[in-house]
Amino acid sequence: MCCWKAFCLLALLSLAVSSDSLRILGLFPHPAISHFKFFHPIMRGLAEAGHSVDVISPFEDKDPPKGYKDHLLPPSTLTDTINLEDFERPYRFLFHYIEFFILYNMGKEDCNTTLHSRALTEILKNPPGYYDVILLEQFNTDCAMSVAHVLQAPVIGMSSCALMPWHYERFGAPLIPSYISALFQGQSQEMSFAGRLGNWITVHSLNVLYKLFTVPAGNALIRQRFGPRVPSTEDLVKNTSLMLINQHFSLSGPKPLPPNVIEVGGVHIAPPKTLPSDLQKILDNASKGVILISWGSQLKASSLPAARREGIVRAIGRLEQEVIWKYENDTLPNKPPNLHIRKWLPQRDILAHPNLKVFMSHGGLMGTTEAVASAVPIVGVPIYGDQSLNIAALVQRGMALQLELKKLDENTVYEALTKALDPSFKARAKEVASAYNNRIQAPLETAIWWVEHVAETKGAPLTQPSAVHLPRFVYYSLDVYLVVALTLLLPVIMLLGLIRMCKRREPKGDHKLKRK
Repeated sequence: MCCWKAFCLLALLSLAVSSDSLRILGLFPHPAISHFKFFHPIMRGLAEAGHSVDVISPFEDKDPPKGYKDHLLPPSTLTDTINLEDFERPYRFLFHYIEFFILYNMGKEDCNTTLHSRALTEILKNPPGYYDVILLEQFNTDCAMSVAHVLQAPVIGMSSCALMPWHYERFGAPLIPSYISALFQGQSQEMSFAGRLGNWITVHSLNVLYKLFTVPAGNALIRQRFGPRVPSTEDLVKNTSLMLINQHFSLSGPKPLPPNVIEVGGVHIAPPKTLPSDLQKILDNASKGVILISWGSQLKASSLPAARREGIVRAIGRLEQEVIWKYENDTLPNKPPNLHIRKWLPQRDILAHPNLKVFMSHGGLMGTTEAVASAVPIVGVPIYGDQSLNIAALVQRGMALQLELKKLDENTVYEALTKALDPSFKARAKEVASAYNNRIQAPLETAIWWVEHVAETKGAPLTQPSAVHLPRFVYYSLDVYLVVALTLLLPVIMLLGLIRMCKRREPKGDHKLKRK
């Protein structure tokens, strides 16, 4: 009898545990590993918290925790490497529009691949309401919202970078071009008049291009897959319950965000691991410190134009510090004795070493946040995407310097690295790091709490501003301005009318008397 009671108790306990477990779907069509490095820790964290997690993406978890299941998308045509020589361009002022159309074309390809993939077909075998919440990237693949519509689950959007210009409307967040730079524009919150004018034009023109190109293309794809009755992506995105973004005010500047936009920058930052012995020796024994140079996973330093590469090498040879450079070739011509090249580097662990003095980088957000968390000054050489935005924000905070790729030479590199070694940059980096690291809750814990909250409340409706569903002319009070303008003009119009009326009624004899 006692055994039977114990068995029943265990069954009830297991039922209680399973009832708390959520069914979660992650949908990430864009095949950029730098983006997935932001999503992946959150999906793993949810599985480790006891939830059942299905993930559709091109990236396999080699050691998944219990409850985590991959549904792999086919390999992408997105190149793993980008040639730095391609960015020696004379059309910089138009490049943000070129970037838009690059993303537009990539988004169409990613959507088409995902919507017709075996992975999604397998997921769609589940009935509507099967998933408690769906997490998906909102970047250039808003077509993914149609999957949430079919599965009838609340949606949490995710962005591995700052908000795009077209994100603000769907969350009811105010877009203020006077100090919030468009991602593609790459300015800090302190802009000149010319900067503000360019930013205003960029923000609004990109929003128009999004509505003219991205929305119709997405609609055609989802209606081809699910039928003509599926709502427009422009309407579907307004059903997003929440947005988790890889940002933090200390890094990118404070913004007036509504409660349905949550900053969880730094979710990917893990405690530093033990370095390989050769790197550990370099960092421990460098009496003047160490400088790290890395352009991330896609940009290859070995593809630098020869003049740029040689200039960097000569600048390094003039430094007292040891320099570790992520360089993809086995050899480097004229390599000075203080330069150490490696094809791969444990970037996070090197940045966390106390003898690391400066980080020379392209400004990718993942590496930038790792440097910020470790209070390492940055010399940024932004190339594309959000890199200029990231570096500009840290230049404003006094912990970074910015160089242009086309101006890299021995003198500019040497001067920038020498200046970044000044103690004032380290002091400012420590201030930013303190604000970045000292939070009420770890960013991963924050992300997990909000995912569970959205599931439990069936979409967290109380966090969504009414502004999401307002027509744009009402949101911007254009109707109010019109009424006010007419009200102010009406007395003027009436006065002018009375004057004209009085002139018409003036007797003709009076004119004759005046002439005499």
